[in-house]
Amino acid sequence: MNLLPVLAPLLVFGLVVFVHELGHFLAAKAVGIYAPVFSLGWGRRVWGVRRGETDYRLSLFPIGGFVRMASREDEAMAAFEGGTDRGDLAADRPPKGEPGVPWDPEAMVPFGPKPVPSSRWFESKSLAAKVMVMLAGVTMNFLLAIVVVAGVRLVNGAPNPAPVIGAVLPDSPAAAAGLVAGDSIVSIEGQSVAAWTDLVAAVTPKAAVPLQFQLVRGGALQTVTITPAGSSETNPETGVAKTVGRIGAASSRLSVGPVTALGDGVAYTWETIVSTVDVLGGLLSGKVSPKQLGGPIMIAQASFQTAQAGGLSSVLMLMALISVNIAVLNLLPVPVLDGGQVVLAVLEAVRGKPLGERAKGAIMYAGIGLVLLLLITTTFNDLARVGSQVLERVRG
Repeated sequence: MNLLPVLAPLLVFGLVVFVHELGHFLAAKAVGIYAPVFSLGWGRRVWGVRRGETDYRLSLFPIGGFVRMASREDEAMAAFEGGTDRGDLAADRPPKGEPGVPWDPEAMVPFGPKPVPSSRWFESKSLAAKVMVMLAGVTMNFLLAIVVVAGVRLVNGAPNPAPVIGAVLPDSPAAAAGLVAGDSIVSIEGQSVAAWTDLVAAVTPKAAVPLQFQLVRGGALQTVTITPAGSSETNPETGVAKTVGRIGAASSRLSVGPVTALGDGVAYTWETIVSTVDVLGGLLSGKVSPKQLGGPIMIAQASFQTAQAGGLSSVLMLMALISVNIAVLNLLPVPVLDGGQVVLAVLEAVRGKPLGERAKGAIMYAGIGLVLLLLITTTFNDLARVGSQVLERVRG
């Protein structure tokens, strides 16, 4: 039994968010911010081990993770991380301890009675240190995409731009027509095919339509008829699902070295940043409908489909795409997102004093409200999309 399609959503969700939080954690440690918790997963602590001043734990919902830093906004974020009973960090309140972690009389709160020194609070750090901590998460997401794409290129090689068949899936339309690795496609339905992208463009809109392929095999020209199979695919950027034609053949690969692979990773990441920004710009201008947005269900569905169709390498490429998407979204100037936190930090630095507790609390909760609204919208879109797909299958 192939478990990859089942595990793919957890891999994509979990590693992308985990790496993001790891960036915040490492940066916080580097500038001396007290970070008592680093968790794989969200919710209540299930298991963990305390090393030094940090409890490294597995939490109830093993998707993604979070890092808890000493901050005045700690209580506002408690419900999103470990619950409201996870122990106070404020020095002017009696420590409550934290469920599941042994009490240590020599430790700082929440694991012991000692208060957190003022120099270890997030708010005590310089603007440069704050910005570094807040941008470390998205930086790690960009690095994850670069490393993943570079690794896939090193192992599998780079796609050959020429229309040469590299592999044929068993029981696929290409296999049924007798296509084999090494075949060079010359034309489809009389239209010249000069590059692999030409082949994809010719096949994609022709699901269930017989197509005449001219190809060269062993120096001889041959003609075969292939009927692309219909496949439902979800665009991970817009959430739009559509039926496309696929023949079940992959392009050949060209071996690349480490430098070229790294360059491909950087280029892919930059191109994905640009396309994500274009989608966001389309939302603001009205060119892209909010109905096209997808959320966790859409990502899980795309991960499952990608694993079924393309295997581990395709799942890793999807992970790179999602990692960049999440990084760009986190840079938006919305409170509770990294970009919004940077804006607030800069604003306080310009004012020369922190915002009032009431004003800052209102801003934070407004940001939480916007994030929840986005989550509700994308989840509704996902459910509506899945419902329509189920209805189509019932009718068809």
